[in-house]
Amino acid sequence: MSGIKAFWSNYSLKHPQIAQFIMFLLLSNGITVFQMILMPVLKAVFSGSALEAHDFQILPVGHNTDGSPYYIFNYPSGSIASGGGGGLSYFLAVQLTLGIAQVINFFAQRNITFRSKGNIYKAAVWYLIAYILITICAGALQGWYKDPIYQFFIDRFGGTGETAADLITMIINAAISFWVYFPILKIIFKEDKQQKVA
Repeated sequence: MSGIKAFWSNYSLKHPQIAQFIMFLLLSNGITVFQMILMPVLKAVFSGSALEAHDFQILPVGHNTDGSPYYIFNYPSGSIASGGGGGLSYFLAVQLTLGIAQVINFFAQRNITFRSKGNIYKAAVWYLIAYILITICAGALQGWYKDPIYQFFIDRFGGTGETAADLITMIINAAISFWVYFPILKIIFKEDKQQKVA
């Protein structure tokens, strides 16, 4: 173990940017695995509740090819297995999973990847702003791939297909977040490091 630690310490000194990216990648993948465990649990907690019977369709931005409104957050009522969108229960399961994961991610990336010692409150505010904007953009993009993925897997595999579709959409969302968050976090934590030195 001490050999690995010495190797990593030496590598980090020689290649700080690559080492930082590798650490970001490892932590991000760990948090994605955590999301894959948490999401089905929260989905099961909310599934079948009265929340599932409530549509959660907000922020219309144009129309689908069939003329229906295109919502950034599109969770029509009814279970996904029965052709619905999971309603408010599915939206809450998704957003709680993402919210918990992002809180963990913030502290892990700040303390381990970027080793920032700057103002945590300022960094947290910028991270929250980035999280809200990324969530809105990811929600808008989800309209392109979510329904076809669920339809494909549920038609072929039933209930297990729904679980597979949950995992695939979560991986797509995590991949989008990964490539967007890395440069944003470099800016957030670089800024507060510079202010600490000044």
